[in-house]
Order: sequence, then C-alpha cells, then structure tokens
Amino acid sequence: MSAGQCDLFSPDTVYLPASGTREGVLKEVSADLLSKGLVTEGFLPNLLERERAYPTGMDLSVVDPDLPNFAAPHTECEFVRETRLVPVRLARPVPWGDMLDPSHEVEVSFLFMILNKDMEAQTGILARVMDFVNGLGPQGLRDFFSLSDPAEINAFLTERFPPSAG
Repeated sequence: MSAGQCDLFSPDTVYLPASGTREGVLKEVSADLLSKGLVTEGFLPNLLERERAYPTGMDLSVVDPDLPNFAAPHTECEFVRETRLVPVRLARPVPWGDMLDPSHEVEVSFLFMILNKDMEAQTGILARVMDFVNGLGPQGLRDFFSLSDPAEINAFLTERFPPSAG
C-alpha cells in the first residue's frame, strides 16, 4: 500500500442503501457485513441499542449551513470480527440523534460506520474521522459528500483519510 493510503476501507464495503430510515439503513448494511463475516449476529441489535442510548449524528451546520450532516455509528468490539471504516452514502437524508444533544435529531446524509475489534483503538478511529472532516474544509466536504459512486467514494477515502498515529 502506497504512502497516503488508508487500509481501513475496502471497495466491497461501501454502501448506498435504499432505506429511508435509520433502522432500515443499519439493518441493510449490517446484513451484508454479517454475510461477509465482518460482524457477529449480535452486531445489529447492539448497534441499534447503542444508537438509541448514545446517538452519533454530527451537525455540520455549525461549520457551514449548506453542508450535509453525518453520523458515526459503532458498537462494542465483541460484535466485530475485523476493524474497518464503512462508508455509507444515503439516498436521502435520514433523521438521526445528535451526538451533542441526544434530545435533538439532525438530518444525516452519510455514515462512517466504525467496525472495531480493538476497544483501545475506538476513539482513535473516531478522532481520525473528525480529522478527515475538519481537514477537508467546507468545499472539500461538499465535493466528498456529493460522490455517489462506491468506487469514487472508496478511492477518495483511501487516498485522503488521515493515517493512523501508531
């Protein structure tokens, strides 16, 4: 793998789900992750419960009111068999609980689903997502969030996602 490339992504786990609900999107993506052996049977129920208790929606309107919002759903490492960051481009915005204010929902257009089999690395991956978002700036984010081809999404992330500190 060349310098500047990130091994958290794989072309076979970039998703464009058809569902228009949070639960539907998570079910659709989780079913495929399970079929690929990347997660366990307990992944989906625990992911749904964790999102209910600790939502992961990120409101980007504070950066730029024209930017779409994203979420970073994840669950405990015991339900994951391989560490990966799974990009999910939604067909239309879906209401999602706001990470900073769980009583509030934001319309989310993209997910960075974190699959992490190492609990120690969980916050590091989320920090890298935030570094990626912050590093692109408003125009870079608009360019990224406008991509709708899985190969283009994977290539963009593989080349531009921040490397691991370790």
